[in-house]
Amino acid sequence: MRFKGKKYSGKRSKKTVVLVTGASTGLGLACVKELQQRKDIHVIATARKNSLSRFESSGVQGSENLWIRSMDVLSKRERDQVLEEAREKLGGIDVLINNAGYCLRAVVEQVNETERLQQIDTNFRAPLALIRGVLPEMREKREGLIINVSSVGGMMAMPTMSIYSASKFALEGATEALWYEVKPWNIKVTLVEPGFINSGAFRKVKLTKESERSFKDRNDPYHFHYKFMADFIAKFMRKTPATTDKVAKKIVRLIDQKSPPLRVMATPDAILFDLLRRFLPRRFYHWVLYHMLPKVRFWGDVWIPAENSFYGEYEDDRENSRFSEFKSDQKINV
Repeated sequence: MRFKGKKYSGKRSKKTVVLVTGASTGLGLACVKELQQRKDIHVIATARKNSLSRFESSGVQGSENLWIRSMDVLSKRERDQVLEEAREKLGGIDVLINNAGYCLRAVVEQVNETERLQQIDTNFRAPLALIRGVLPEMREKREGLIINVSSVGGMMAMPTMSIYSASKFALEGATEALWYEVKPWNIKVTLVEPGFINSGAFRKVKLTKESERSFKDRNDPYHFHYKFMADFIAKFMRKTPATTDKVAKKIVRLIDQKSPPLRVMATPDAILFDLLRRFLPRRFYHWVLYHMLPKVRFWGDVWIPAENSFYGEYEDDRENSRFSEFKSDQKINV
């Protein structure tokens, strides 16, 4: 779809200009490949400088209609450079896809201030900074589309992902407010909420210094929180029918919609959790989710290596012991 501004008198591209952040891997890369097939779209794919080589290794080559640019979303200088180039040569950004981000796995007690702020900066403050950068031209054109990639973690908080959920909750709140704020200029705003995606992304989750130690130490009080949540997430990500390509297609289709929705549940589990939130009484909803957590009845137990047992009522129940399922080659990814 070609965006046609009513009052914009500056220079502009004949194609719809789409900026994608975090585009060198995963969902961002899938979006770039999907967009690249469109002759009516000019793509600006961005990633950090040390990630640019991934484009070539993935078969994505820069061209007249596909710019590959270095941009760390945390760098104001790099953000401004990319936006200024797009403004001068193409008339600005028509569609912004805020995809860059990462997941920090840690309970509240095991995140220090530096780790907490970096997660918030990347997943919340950086997308808002880019939005501020593209809005002046969008308002002048009286049209545009902003797509913020959130997560199921932005609609419901998950244990061991407290600060990640906080960053996505913040993004969702600001995006919902933005939806109202820019509607007078015909600017569309959409949140895309993926859940489990069949990919290796679960191997790239970062741990804090404390959560890494806890993951490795069977006697740490939070060890089995991490152990079983990691196994649970990995299992569902391997089995879900949702893929990065399928989610990318849903994102790209939003560009052609006259009135895209504020929220798009992009995977089957996201749809399920949304229905649970809508129709279950809130207290019962939390009760259901708690009891859906993997082997939550054992959380907080302590393993005694010398006795091959747990404290408490499960001390002699080795058959049901979680440790019997612990994989000695479990890899910790930071």
